[in-house]
Formats: sequence, structure tokens, C-alpha cells
Amino acid sequence: MHPSVVDKLEAIAGRREELSGLLADPAVIADQARFRSLAKELSGLQPVSDCYRRYREAVGAVESAREMLGDSDPQIRELARDELGEAQSARDTVEWELRTLLIPVDPADDSNTFLEIRAGAGGEEAALFAGDLLRMYLRYAEARRWNVEVMSGSQSEQGGYREVVVRVVGRKAYSRLKFESGGHRVQRVPETESQGRIHTSACTVAVLPELEDVSEVEIDAGDLKVDTFRASGAGGQHVNKTDSAIRITHLPTGMVVECQDERSQHKNRARALSLLRARLLAAERDRQAAERAAERRLLVGSGDRSQRIRTYNFPQGRITDHRIHLTLYRLDAVLQGDLDPLIDPLLGAYQADQLAAMGLEG
Repeated sequence: MHPSVVDKLEAIAGRREELSGLLADPAVIADQARFRSLAKELSGLQPVSDCYRRYREAVGAVESAREMLGDSDPQIRELARDELGEAQSARDTVEWELRTLLIPVDPADDSNTFLEIRAGAGGEEAALFAGDLLRMYLRYAEARRWNVEVMSGSQSEQGGYREVVVRVVGRKAYSRLKFESGGHRVQRVPETESQGRIHTSACTVAVLPELEDVSEVEIDAGDLKVDTFRASGAGGQHVNKTDSAIRITHLPTGMVVECQDERSQHKNRARALSLLRARLLAAERDRQAAERAAERRLLVGSGDRSQRIRTYNFPQGRITDHRIHLTLYRLDAVLQGDLDPLIDPLLGAYQADQLAAMGLEG
């Protein structure tokens, strides 16, 4: 491991010892605000510090085995060779875990998520594909025991979606879905195609974290135009008889959000405002990312909605993620919600890129 990384880890271990001493100080205990702050810092350092202790023990085991290789007894040397292999494997495993723990945590990873799917080029076929993507994500959410609320949707004539917005509630929802943002392209023969020709169409997906701290994005009430209307589609007699659905227009940016999932106008307004805040924050992050793009390139892409990230080829049963050059011949399983074989390599690639950017690569 690079000396600079070791220095960083030693500093973390030293800070942990310092914090443990401070938290036992009666003066700190009496100052509850400071006590909570230091306790939170200690909690954040403990996983890294504990892993570093295990790493040092593993390094010690490797050094001990190497010393045994110089023993005059042939049986001791043979035993040392076996122990060295096991010790090196254990050290490498702990070292990778340690490097991963040093990656800064995205504060939004535990957030609930807004998932937006919009049909792009391809007309009705694109709308049908948007419906396929929605079902794929719903099945994935069901497998992970997440809850999903359909906030708004505009269906096409043949049962697809021109656009649909859902809210995903569950542990690590954003961390698992955030790399789905971008352009999704489908290649298949439409049911209405009599000549058997393959058509290409596309949809865009945007994944936005739901903000816990609403103060993170300030919205002036004077910048909002709020309209009420009757919800369309399924929802029972009540939803069709009252103007419970909400449409909010953010006048400075022109952003428009809707929510018609709840029967209460108040709840729909709260949901719509939450989505608006998420979109405004995403827009600001995109602006900042564009400014940093010349300085640093992220391996898995910026998540820009116009970026083509994945192709679904139905004739070949093939799905390709272009960001990490991953191709799988399991399209049916993926569309049934088996997304982990795509998401896990993306997370691994992102972590490797973060490590490289921090100078922690092997």
C-alpha cells in the first residue's frame, strides 16, 4: 500500500484514539451538542480504523510467514509456504475492503428516489419500450422489497407511456438506481412491422434523490404557479370527481411537475414540491459537473440524460452497457427485474474509478 495511504490511515487511527479520550471527558459530556458531534465523527471513523487494525495484523502474518521461510528445517519451510499463501490472500482481501472504505460516501445513497422515464425517438414503439422499462424497475423494486408510488403518467394509445414518474421508497434505493440515468436504446421488430424489419427507438431515464433536508434547495413561493386539475386514469370514483391533482410550474426555470397519486390535494402538493426540489438540485449538480468535466472524467459517465448508456437488442437477446463495455445475453431476465448483474459491475467500476482519482489504486 502506498505510503501516503498508510499516513492517512495512521491519522485516522490517531484521531479515533483522540475522540475516544474526548468522549470520556466530563466537560465534553456536559456539552451535549459537542458530545453528539464528536460521537458522530467517531462512528464514521470506526469502520476504517477497525479494518486498518485487521490489515496491520494481516501484514504481520505475511511477514512472520516470510521469516519462517528462512528456517533450516525443511518441514518448517513447507509449512511457511502454505501459511504465506493464505496470509497474502487474507491481506489482499482486507486491503481491498480498506480501500473501498476510504471512498467518500455519497450522502444521497440512502435516499428515496424519483425515477422518471420518457419516450424519445421512435414514436409508439418508444412509448411501449418506456412501459417495458417501467415494469423492469417495478419488478426490481419488488425483489428488493422497496415500495413504489406512481406519481404521474401519460399513457400512449397502445398502452405504453409517453412519460411516467414514480417514487421509490426503500433502503439504498438511490445507491442502486443512480447509474440508470441516461439514454436507453431498444432494437426490435415492432408487432405492427409486417416486413420483419428491426426498428431502433429510445427512452431517457432520470434518477433523482429525494431530499431529506428541504432547506438544501430554497424555493420562493412567488416563483411558483400552482394549478389543480382532476386526475386521469385509474383511481376510483373519488379521484375523478375532485380537483385533487396538482401541477406546479417553477417560473424562473420553466420546470413543470405533477402529482395525482394521492387523493389529498395537500399530499399531492407536498409530493410535487419534493420532486421539484430534487429536479432543481439535479440541475445545479449537472451545471457543476459540466464545469468540472474538463478537469476530471468519471468512468461510468456523468448521468447526463442525453447520454446513451445501454442498448437492449431483442433479436439477439443481448443487453449492452456502453459505459463499462459489458454485454450480457440475458435480456429476458433483465426485463423481468434481474438488474443486479448490470448494477453490481457498474458500482464496482465506479469504486475503482474513485480509488484511482484518490490515488488509492493498487
